[in-house]
Amino acid sequence: MPFWHRIVIAVVVFALVSLAARFVDWWLARRPLPPEAATRYRVLRRTISVSIVVVGLLSALLVIPQVRALAGGLLASSAVLAVIIGLAAQRTLGNFVAGLLIAITQPIRLGDRVSYAGEEGVIEEIGLTYTFIRTQDQARLVVPNEKLASDTIRNSTIRSREAFAEITMQVPLSADLGAAVEGLREEVAAERDAAVYVSSLDGNAVLTVRAAATSEDTAQELERELRVRAHGRLRALGIWG
Repeated sequence: MPFWHRIVIAVVVFALVSLAARFVDWWLARRPLPPEAATRYRVLRRTISVSIVVVGLLSALLVIPQVRALAGGLLASSAVLAVIIGLAAQRTLGNFVAGLLIAITQPIRLGDRVSYAGEEGVIEEIGLTYTFIRTQDQARLVVPNEKLASDTIRNSTIRSREAFAEITMQVPLSADLGAAVEGLREEVAAERDAAVYVSSLDGNAVLTVRAAATSEDTAQELERELRVRAHGRLRALGIWG
């Protein structure tokens, strides 16, 4: 068989395997799952897809006699090769194993609200080697899985997915705090588990308004709405000119 025939066969085999990996990933992604299962499923999808592509690439290359001969020599020294690859990719393999452990033990899940390294955000993606945290300013904190698995992380939604919208406002100490609190309570009376209280009297009085939300994204949207509503109510009460 001409050499270029073998090249064409190798390309076709790899293309078919790549399509198969995409199809398997699409098929696995169709199922609606709860957060705890979705986290495991996402990592499982990535692992299966990468495994299919790697096996397909090796199968395609083995069609070429020169590569097959080289593979035989490599297999003869597989122990040495395994040690070399293990040392070279120690950090990458560590991140991969840590990603699998995170998916199994689930100290964090997709959509969890967490605090890590002084930053607060939402777990947006758990990859094979890195985890992406979406911060409040819509930036992305990219953390290696190995580091995330060994460091301390604060998870606010590990027991419950319910989130809270919370805003604070400063008013002068000379203002009628009772009227301000009562007015804000009336403003948020329709919200679920709403609470209004004076959280500080240091310099100025700080009023805190909290209300429950179904998700982190809903909580952020409610916070933006509450700021406008609270400002209007305090102006109507004459507390802010």
